[in-house]
Formats: sequence, C-alpha cells, structure tokens
Amino acid sequence: MTRFTFGRQERLKSPTLISRLFKEGQVLMAYPLRVVWLQLPEQTDAGHGAPAQVVITVPKKHFKTAVSRNLMKRRIREAYRLQKSDLYEKLGTRRVALLLMFIAREELPFADIEAGIGKMIKKWPG
Repeated sequence: MTRFTFGRQERLKSPTLISRLFKEGQVLMAYPLRVVWLQLPEQTDAGHGAPAQVVITVPKKHFKTAVSRNLMKRRIREAYRLQKSDLYEKLGTRRVALLLMFIAREELPFADIEAGIGKMIKKWPG
C-alpha cells in the first residue's frame, strides 16, 4: 500500500539551494506550471533525503490576494502529492530539487493543475 504523504523531507527550504535553482536549473514547461529542476548529489546516509525536494510558488503579480495565491499553492501541492510516486519511479536513484511555478494568469480548477503535473512527469528527461 502506497502512502500519499508530503512530509518535511520533501519540502525545499534551503535559500542557497533555491537560489542555485534559479541560476543553474533546467526548465521544463508543462502548462499551467513552469518546472525548474536541478540534479542533487547522491545521499550517502540511508533513509535521509527524499528523491525530490519541492518548492511551490505563485506570483503576486497575477494573484494580488494571499487567499488566491494560497488556494493555487494548495491545489498544486495536492496534485503533486497524489502523483509523486510516478515521478519517483522515473527518477530511480537520482535526487532532484524542483521549483513548481504557477504561470497561468487566472485561477484554474484542480483537474487542470493535476493534468499539468501529469504532463510534467511524462516530459521528465531520463
């Protein structure tokens, strides 16, 4: 039985790693998401570090109120949580850092965001 969780180890919180994502990361477009990813070094300690660490952003430029930004982030997080096992299968033993940026200019329903996550996984290199 697979547990569909999104724990602390899977959240990207390091400011230095996030800035490296913007400088060195590779871009993958899967509307309504822009995915910036960076290969991480292999983890030596068993059980520490998830295969993918994720940060989710929604621009204030298009969504003026915090309520609407948080709604979109919640929907993206839920769609990712439900489909991350497929991404983990594609990654194998590799580790990556992901930045999921919402690029649509209007609020989208959950089904459209879920389809975007699915497109991202299908387009994943390797």
